[in-house]
Amino acid sequence: MLQQTQVNRVRDEYYPQFLAKFPTLASLAETPLDDVLAAWSGLGYYSRARNLHKTAQLSQKSLPKTFKELLALPGIGQYTASAICSFGYEQNVPVVDTNIARVLKRYFALLHVKDKTVWEYAQKLLNHKEPRNHNLALMDLGSMVCLPKNPKCAECPLQANCQGKEEAELYTQKKKKEYESLELFYGILVQDDKIALTPARGNMYKNMLELPSVEPIEEDYLGSFKHAYTKYRLHVKLYKIYTCTEVVWVSIDELHKAPVSSLTKKALSTVLY
Repeated sequence: MLQQTQVNRVRDEYYPQFLAKFPTLASLAETPLDDVLAAWSGLGYYSRARNLHKTAQLSQKSLPKTFKELLALPGIGQYTASAICSFGYEQNVPVVDTNIARVLKRYFALLHVKDKTVWEYAQKLLNHKEPRNHNLALMDLGSMVCLPKNPKCAECPLQANCQGKEEAELYTQKKKKEYESLELFYGILVQDDKIALTPARGNMYKNMLELPSVEPIEEDYLGSFKHAYTKYRLHVKLYKIYTCTEVVWVSIDELHKAPVSSLTKKALSTVLY
């Protein structure tokens, strides 16, 4: 959940509820995917939920204990596999998240290097006697001291040998993101306190429900809103419709249980509430 999502939002809203519903890998594996997506609804990046569900089905009672086996599971990359090995199984492996990468780049003055190089330096610096505490300490150092802007170099225990401290912010410069603008047109059809939804097409919201896409008819225009999704900046327009194919009727009172995205929730709140 913490991939691409703020810590506070996960900690306060989603993780406790998700864990209450699925306390074990077995319970998650046995739950229909639609229910898992509904519990994930609003977090975005829904491939994470699909991968988590598939990994639970493949793992059964417990996760593998080797880096190679973990890496073969859906949705588990180098960082997640290393974190499980280090923090879960206390194995002698380095971990590199965003905070640790920033510490390493500054400490070794690594400018414009590939991720592979950062991992190699993480391995060089690893304390093999206390690898778990070493990784946790570097993570905390990056989040509390070696900050992206205005780092607290005077408080840093690595300050004496840090090669990048004189130009610390040089190592955190990012390329300006480029976003693609898109217009989306959705239809609103309500009957007997139920909203018409359809199975989502494409990979963006795979296995989920969404409002039906329509051709815009200006006299049926209901409203619009803007929405951000990964590299896209969306302008969503809503229109009243009178028929719908492949319809899945969902009670308005039960929408919170349906596998719908935050975009669909925002659209419905625009016209229903």
